[in-house]
Amino acid sequence: MLEGGNIIRKADNDDGRKSIGKRKDKVLMPVAPTIAEVPHDYYDMRDTIIAKIKDTRVQMILQANSGMIILYWEIGNEILRRQENEGWGAKVIDRLSKDLKEAFSEMSGFSPRNLGSMKKFAEIWTDNSILQQVVAKIPWRSNIVLMDKLQDTKSRLWYAEKLIENGWSSNVLDLMISSRTMERSGKAVNNFSAALPLPDSDMAREMFKDPYLFDCMGTDALRRETDIERSLIEHIEKFLLELGRGFAFVGRQVHLEVGGDDFFIDLLFYHLKLRRYVVVELKTGRFEPGFLGQLNMYQNAVNDVLRHPEDGETIGLLLVKGKNRTVVEYSLTGFKNPIGVADWQEQLEEELQVELRSSLPTVEEIERELDSKEYIEKIRHSK
Repeated sequence: MLEGGNIIRKADNDDGRKSIGKRKDKVLMPVAPTIAEVPHDYYDMRDTIIAKIKDTRVQMILQANSGMIILYWEIGNEILRRQENEGWGAKVIDRLSKDLKEAFSEMSGFSPRNLGSMKKFAEIWTDNSILQQVVAKIPWRSNIVLMDKLQDTKSRLWYAEKLIENGWSSNVLDLMISSRTMERSGKAVNNFSAALPLPDSDMAREMFKDPYLFDCMGTDALRRETDIERSLIEHIEKFLLELGRGFAFVGRQVHLEVGGDDFFIDLLFYHLKLRRYVVVELKTGRFEPGFLGQLNMYQNAVNDVLRHPEDGETIGLLLVKGKNRTVVEYSLTGFKNPIGVADWQEQLEEELQVELRSSLPTVEEIERELDSKEYIEKIRHSK
């Protein structure tokens, strides 16, 4: 029986009732006060405390990870130093693995293979400042992906910084490396330097890729722009991942009525960091200069109707199935709105897939290949 907020067990006799009555003030069921009973600024205090707990918990996790990564580097460096100075062979790692497992049975991560990864880790990252400020912030599994999938320090560092910036998991990191995100980033033809102020122009240039990979669209033939839109929206999470961090989806086929005529924006996004709307127009054919006029009109309409006074000018992104870079550059001249033009394709070229299945080339090799006459002729004929 509940009486006055206290729990009382009903007795079968008078003595039992007297005994329970003497103890009833000591047995309570605390009930949280209602909203009306707490001070009006209570929720400010509660939210502040919750935020502090969350922040501290994240910092503790990061510090624990950083400490483990530094420990792994020190273990790897000790193995490396001993093998180089004293000529120890690979059998030492097998014995060390056994001894560490026995000494720290509650810990994992001391397999021969993982100890070999620690040695490689120490070989790769010799700059202590990079180790402390970048690499130690990355989970060990992601560090292994960087070591196994990439062959040079420059690209490893680029992906490491992007991982920290975007919060990629190791699986997403693997996907980004396989789709050659670094090589594609900042390659879209654009007029950002003329249409946007610094640092927004640099940020926008880095944000847009060329080409975009829409490998989530399935095997059905995509003959119309609406087919592409439908497929991308069905896989919006993968599409947003390909676009990059900061894009928020606003809508598809967004209706505009301009002077009594109806128009429809293919895809509309808002970029949270740039604080700007982004209009995306999809085309199934090669670039035509007339596409820019339509996109520019959409940008003007969004600026007038949707843009908040604190938002920047709307950015336009035109995605096509092939383009002549020189024609695009001439076509962009004179447009005041910031516009980028990039290709889209459903998968990497077959020859690139073969490369990725073996070993990735260095950045220098990629640059030489892209600049070679043979490559330019090959791309020209493939179009």
